[in-house]
Amino acid sequence: MLIDQLLINEEITVLEAMNQLEKTGRQILIIAPELKLKGVVTDADIRRHIIHGGSLDDKISKVANYKPKYLSIAQKSEATEYMVKKSISALPLLDNEGTIVEIAFYDESNVKVNNPLNLPVVIMAGGLGTRLYPYTKILPKPLIPVGEKPIVEHIIDHFAAFGCKDFNMIVNHKKHMIKAYFNELKKEYNVDFTDEEIFLGTGGGLSLLKGKIDSEFFLTNCDVLIEADYNDIYKFHKQQGNLITVVCAFKHVTIPYGVFTLNEDGEIKDITEKPTMNFLTNTGMYLVDKRIIDELEENKKCGFPDIIEKYRNMGERVGVYPVSENRWMDMGQLEELEEMRRRLEEKGK
Repeated sequence: MLIDQLLINEEITVLEAMNQLEKTGRQILIIAPELKLKGVVTDADIRRHIIHGGSLDDKISKVANYKPKYLSIAQKSEATEYMVKKSISALPLLDNEGTIVEIAFYDESNVKVNNPLNLPVVIMAGGLGTRLYPYTKILPKPLIPVGEKPIVEHIIDHFAAFGCKDFNMIVNHKKHMIKAYFNELKKEYNVDFTDEEIFLGTGGGLSLLKGKIDSEFFLTNCDVLIEADYNDIYKFHKQQGNLITVVCAFKHVTIPYGVFTLNEDGEIKDITEKPTMNFLTNTGMYLVDKRIIDELEENKKCGFPDIIEKYRNMGERVGVYPVSENRWMDMGQLEELEEMRRRLEEKGK
């Protein structure tokens, strides 16, 4: 990758930096006037900014690290060991004049292989999928194909790539079809099924897993795909001491109309043409302490957001791990299904 693709002006906004990170597919951007290293911005820097209430309209200089780590080009052979030691994924290499000559990147596949997560994954796969009718008149939602695989297999493959081997699907609607598919599938992971006899919602179904989960676990809906570093989500969860970590996507929406604000007398206070809104939205993926299962009332219907609110009101730590909206694929509705299919097909080329 050319260094030029990673260079940014420190006057750009956080949102613009996020977009450039997405385009490059790397986790670092560099502030280097005339290639003289001045600072770096990583996706983790932006994530911390968002978590602490920072605005996407802030200048990236507010987020940047102006004491970046680096090595000389003569130390290139030491770069990988240095990045492991410092827990970073990219490292500028400089000449004797302080000019960037090269960027060393850590092979993220090594993280997956050498540090497997090996956490259980619970997939809520029992819903009717009414928003995807008429597809779900024939198939259960988890088996709706996206490319050459059903959506739930894409989800499992992503977790398996990070070392997760034990999956539990809570099934209800057309559950025999789901079981038959995975019983016939050649796979290198374990899939167990928990039958939900009555619909218990995205939270209540967890009560059926009492005694089956003995550690933190990932919980995901069967219609969302998060392209993120699952190791980093787990690391964040532990560092924050969270009972629950919610994976949220940062949405940036432009309203295609002029918006009027009125004063108390009903007169026009101001007019904003095509305003933008920035907000974090729940993706339907979580990292959860097993205590949640232990304390659930059996056979009581509830959504997982209800569980989140319960523990928040109790003063427990519930954290948010933000990802960009481009890292979140959702097939909850027909138009979203087609968009997911298009994006996965592009990645497969």
